[in-house]
Amino acid sequence: MKLLDYKNFTCNGINVHVIPTEKFKTNTITLKVRGPLNKETVTYRGLLPYVLQSGTSTYPTNGDVRRKLEELYGATFFVDVAKKGDYHVMSFIIDIANEKYLTNQSTLLDEGLSLLAEIWQKPYLENGVFSTRNVDTQKRVQAERIKALNDDKLKYANQRLIEEMFKGESYELLPNGILNEINNISSENLYEYYQKALKEDMIDLYIVGDVSEEQCKDLIQSNFVTNTSSDFRVDTKKAVAVSSPNEVIEEQKLNQAKLHIGYTTGISNKDADYFALQVFNGLFGGFSHSKLFINVREKNSLAYYAASRFESHKGLLMVMSGIASENYEKATTIITEQLEEMRKGNFTDDEIDQTKLSIKNSLLEGMDTAYGIIETLFNDHSGGNNRPIEQWITEIEKVTRDEIIEVSKKIALHTTYFLKGEEGVK
Repeated sequence: MKLLDYKNFTCNGINVHVIPTEKFKTNTITLKVRGPLNKETVTYRGLLPYVLQSGTSTYPTNGDVRRKLEELYGATFFVDVAKKGDYHVMSFIIDIANEKYLTNQSTLLDEGLSLLAEIWQKPYLENGVFSTRNVDTQKRVQAERIKALNDDKLKYANQRLIEEMFKGESYELLPNGILNEINNISSENLYEYYQKALKEDMIDLYIVGDVSEEQCKDLIQSNFVTNTSSDFRVDTKKAVAVSSPNEVIEEQKLNQAKLHIGYTTGISNKDADYFALQVFNGLFGGFSHSKLFINVREKNSLAYYAASRFESHKGLLMVMSGIASENYEKATTIITEQLEEMRKGNFTDDEIDQTKLSIKNSLLEGMDTAYGIIETLFNDHSGGNNRPIEQWITEIEKVTRDEIIEVSKKIALHTTYFLKGEEGVK
């Protein structure tokens, strides 16, 4: 029996992914719209989904849209922007009740898809362009979103590390855009960009719930009329190793310093040793039994937290830790020592088995929500893959000790970013 059954097909220029399941009492529909991540368009694209959700031709105001959602038995809707490698992704997500649980004969799936299609295809316009009031409102909100990064020092440190590692590359950009470029956006030029996105962007539609492939195909054909002829692919570039690692130290008023370290791996989710990298990361810093957690946090009490994660499109490994400023040298040394321990193969077979089980459990836990299913599949699809979940588990199980050691030898220090507290701050 398959862990996850899904159908992929193309309909009206859209890449459709239907995941039939009776696990949930709601049906979740997510529209993923991909375009290239670049400096010229990042701020337009970061703003666009928030303007689109502000009103449609049938439901001119945000209040009208919300009332329609209430009519759909309290359906929820939200938008998001994110980076996937060198793709810039807009997401439009609607979660609606499964009509089979309702006493009356409703057509909620059809109405949900219709509303989603209208938000993307038929926005509210004034004089042939976006409403100036809606655009100005969302510009103010967008500016606050970008400024809020400074209030979350963990996210701030992550972003600063990425900026230092990818200087001059599109991946250094925030998906929400560039603060000092927001004022350059008008209702006219944003609408012009929207028209371009309609024609050129790649669209994926995920439907998770008690649905059938044929039912979804019919509803998509009747609701979505896309202008896109695009099937472009962004060739995401992996992070490139440097001959001399960088060290960046920044000082702010804060209690807990942030030590974030970036490494290149040369491995993306397209590569054969991708699964060995997953197991390496689990042993190194991915779980509570990992070397970073035990040696940096538990044994030496140098960190409030210590963990690692990797970006599977860019081949980027990041170590994140919160420390007291005076422990910078000690923490850096011990983190480096843990990587050396991995290269020497100083980990037990039991630790390998525990890590594989933890990865499997994390993957299966992701299948417990519709949103988790969609994000897992999209992460794979946007990397140019189409692996069944069973293959993921099988490939993880097959990883050997020697493969883990070989992967660890490919990992190279690129940048150490240290956000330290100012002297005297308690």
